[in-house]
Amino acid sequence: MTELTHESTLRELVTEQGVLRYHEAGDGPPLVLLHGSGPGVTGWRNYRGNLAAFAEHFRCLVLELPGFGVSDPVEGHPMVTAPAALERFLDALGLQQVDLVGNSMGGIVGTQFALKHPDRVRRLVTIGGIGRNLYSPGPGEGIRLLSEFTDDPTREGLIRWLRSMVFDQSLVTEELVEERWQLAVAPDALATARSMYGSAAFAAMAAAAAASDEPPYWAVLHRLKAKTLITWGRDDRVSPVDMSIVPMRTIPDAELHVFPDCGHWVMIEQKAAWESAVLAFLTRKDTA
Repeated sequence: MTELTHESTLRELVTEQGVLRYHEAGDGPPLVLLHGSGPGVTGWRNYRGNLAAFAEHFRCLVLELPGFGVSDPVEGHPMVTAPAALERFLDALGLQQVDLVGNSMGGIVGTQFALKHPDRVRRLVTIGGIGRNLYSPGPGEGIRLLSEFTDDPTREGLIRWLRSMVFDQSLVTEELVEERWQLAVAPDALATARSMYGSAAFAAMAAAAAASDEPPYWAVLHRLKAKTLITWGRDDRVSPVDMSIVPMRTIPDAELHVFPDCGHWVMIEQKAAWESAVLAFLTRKDTA
């Protein structure tokens, strides 16, 4: 296979709400990969190391969600607008049914989309993030560090947050810090982060949730039709592993795979084991 670089895989899709950018690699059934949130995040940075393995079996589409500095921004909270952006993306490409992989926020977005459009998601893979804290304090340590960085964006604060994301601290290299720092402090990206993780945003979201008549997504997971693989790092300090209990128990057709010596970035920190488990799940033949 030709080397998969940022430039060789980057695509643009013009829609009525601006340009959606994405990375494409491989042939076969469509597999859409959704990134998480946080300073300097992109879909490419989340999944660049996994693309080659999945592109041997699937047409991989790594969507850059609006509001994170790559695709054109849209009005509204990035997490609220993400499912509609995903629908726009699939419609524009003429894809009626796909498999979805979502990291953290991307897992929540994928789950919400699958709940609303059950016929459009065959199989769903989540990486941490979904569910709710049962035994551990919420929000998790990594979320608190993210909020601190968002309120006061310093390089030291970014490093503290990055260290909370991984079990293996050697992964927090100068190259990683510099890569994340450049995008994290860009005005648009920082504004997005503050709208999601600033202390004022957390207070507003808590108040809105308390006043809403709509149940949270994790309370209706029993309605999910897609076969689901929940993957988690045992040592996740952002979304502690006890969060997995509600989705594991309430999603009708769900499996849970927990990886040892692993933080929030399972697809990076346990790359080979995670790819093996996910590929086995996605390529398994359906049974009646």
